[in-house]
Amino acid sequence: MSTTADASSGSSPGLRVCVDLNLCQAYAQCCYAAPRSFRIEGHEALIYDPAPAAQDRADIERARVACPVQAIRVEDPERGA
Repeated sequence: MSTTADASSGSSPGLRVCVDLNLCQAYAQCCYAAPRSFRIEGHEALIYDPAPAAQDRADIERARVACPVQAIRVEDPERGA
């Protein structure tokens, strides 16, 4: 999983992912769509990368759309989303 750029480095923030874990029901559709960024550990513990690499954007968007409870939010300052 990727790491975020240090805020003090002056670089602009990149892609951000936030999952509402109160909504998440561990259907794991995100894990199939973006396995580098999402995984299930144990019975229902979702582990995700909050700052994935830009090259994973398409997979992250597929994961967002595939989530049956719409628990995934994606923000990208570079795209104004």
